[in-house]
Amino acid sequence: MSEYDVTFPAMGSDIRLLIGEPLEPGLPGPAEAAARAREYVEHFDARLSRFRPDSELCAVNADPREEVPASVLMRAAVAAGLWAAERTDGLVDPTLVGQLERAGYRESRKGVAAAPLAAAVASAPERREARPHPAALWRQVEVDDLAGCIRRPAGVRIDTGGAGKGLCADAVAHMLHGYSRFVVDCGGDMRIGGPAAAEVPYSVEIQHPLTGECAATVPVGSGGIATSGIDSRVWLTADGGFAHHLLDPSTGRPAWTGLISATALGASALEAETLAKASLLSGATGARRLLRARGGAIVHDHGRVELIGPLRHEPLMHVRLAPLAEVAA
Repeated sequence: MSEYDVTFPAMGSDIRLLIGEPLEPGLPGPAEAAARAREYVEHFDARLSRFRPDSELCAVNADPREEVPASVLMRAAVAAGLWAAERTDGLVDPTLVGQLERAGYRESRKGVAAAPLAAAVASAPERREARPHPAALWRQVEVDDLAGCIRRPAGVRIDTGGAGKGLCADAVAHMLHGYSRFVVDCGGDMRIGGPAAAEVPYSVEIQHPLTGECAATVPVGSGGIATSGIDSRVWLTADGGFAHHLLDPSTGRPAWTGLISATALGASALEAETLAKASLLSGATGARRLLRARGGAIVHDHGRVELIGPLRHEPLMHVRLAPLAEVAA
């Protein structure tokens, strides 16, 4: 059992594709399918990156009009961000661009070494659950597919960030629906599918944010799995403190909730990404509530790994991403 396996940089992350054999006549081979998928991901990145001044997202955010023409892709990405906000009652908020910039996240941190997580946790302020912003500006953002535009109050900027990665993974998975098995990993937002994967699931590793070692493994045969954590995007601030990219919408500042990582399963990568981020922002009690139906894992400040819901009885063992049959062999 083997797949075509390729990794490339995009969206400020490493993108990994594993593609099995085509099941339908006329479909391209796995290598060609991967090349087409890569072209799509790179186009997605070029149009929707907050860090590329020539992107459509930057153009929309800079437009002073309240109604801005937008491409199908742009409208889909904004709609995904609004879906995530609705799904979490505003805890995952796509309108925090200004707050992200003030926290120090103006440029991509791809290739920039993160500050020591243990030091950041040790000096972090009192823990508290994040809360939605009472103004809920995201509710004033509207996607109008008939008119081909986005409406929002002047000055409200949109971040397609995490929801965009989940959406992209799901879109590539749709492109690969005729293949025996596939994995689309967009920087930790993963979509897995194909009949062979449903029969012999993949074993997905959850990395411990403090040690880099495997904290747990999860069998996934279809759907999405995503991890949201502060370990790869934590930095020193000008005043000698620490900041990261997961903000408490109610304060606009980095959220310190007692969790440093959360992993969620979902029907799609977008749902998994949304649940993972909301779980980390909610703290341990909220995360248990959000993850108990489909399952997930959280890592506490002190390093303890807690498996939730259907994953409670999964083993804590070290394997790499591979079909379970290969792991057993």
